[in-house]
Amino acid sequence: MVVGLMILVTLFLWIRSKNNNLAYASVLAHFLLLSVALYFLFRAITFNVDHPMASEEISLRVGVSGSIWAVSMICLLIGLIKFSKVNRVY
Repeated sequence: MVVGLMILVTLFLWIRSKNNNLAYASVLAHFLLLSVALYFLFRAITFNVDHPMASEEISLRVGVSGSIWAVSMICLLIGLIKFSKVNRVY
């Protein structure tokens, strides 16, 4: 629910400003990828431990979650760099 609110606020600000398209798209991609990473992490935490290969499956899901999280952090970094650039008008 909180992530959905963050996505809506980002879309609202993007539509309102109509500039910095790459920055807003990167932040939006960060929120979406973070949601996917948290989904995989939640599935790893709630996995049935009675499964014969539970340890391997949980490790795989945590690894996938971590990889997606790393990509989302790169998207956030790109967005922050693009937002911090100063446009000078002479």
